[in-house]
Amino acid sequence: MYNGFAYIYDELIDDVDYKSWYLYIKDIFNKFHKKPKSILEMACGTGNLSYYFAKNGYDLTCFDISDDMLAVAYNKLSQFNNVMLLKQNMANFNIGKKFDGVISILDSINYIVDDMELLNTFKNVRSHLKEDGIFIFDINSRYKLREIIGNNTFIEDKGNIFYTWQNYYDEKKNIVEFYLTFFVEEEKDKYIRFDEEHLERAYSIEEIVEGLEKVGFGEIYYFDCFTFKKPHDKSERINFVALPKLL
Repeated sequence: MYNGFAYIYDELIDDVDYKSWYLYIKDIFNKFHKKPKSILEMACGTGNLSYYFAKNGYDLTCFDISDDMLAVAYNKLSQFNNVMLLKQNMANFNIGKKFDGVISILDSINYIVDDMELLNTFKNVRSHLKEDGIFIFDINSRYKLREIIGNNTFIEDKGNIFYTWQNYYDEKKNIVEFYLTFFVEEEKDKYIRFDEEHLERAYSIEEIVEGLEKVGFGEIYYFDCFTFKKPHDKSERINFVALPKLL
């Protein structure tokens, strides 16, 4: 649940270019002729993408399930008066208002491993989205989770942080289990250890599209992430854009 991990998270994902991700989402808005003012960000984590939406004047509501992630996000976002941070779960959130856009990035949807919870998440998004709104999210592809991450072990030494990342891919359930062990330097030559376990489910494009259609999305598009090209067999991240079905 991203406990101790939350406080070293940004150091571990320093290869993620959140500004470019923000600009890609802006390109999606333009491509689909959307000019949203209010944005709901699901699973906002430590607020790295949120920062760019807040900085550029959007009316932003963010939520995450982790208290620790939200604590780190608060430190980044408290300077803005156009941001609301909430603790919510994607599968049962209730904000009480509708938004021009709903976004979720960095494979947060893969963390939903149950069919009904995925459907409930999409249903919640639809009920919080205005009729002319837009829903943007990405997933780790089945290829990435099975062939690149699954059944592999990764080790990294960042000087003050050392960690091992062991993975197991369940072919029947299409779920990959992540087992992470961290050693974080507190003082010179003194380290603390903590362990994390995470699950991600590998969804096919067809499963995602079917779920979106069931809850009332009428136009659904998907791209090799950070482009507007069709996904290919070795696409590692797939970006979806869903528009509500017009009544």
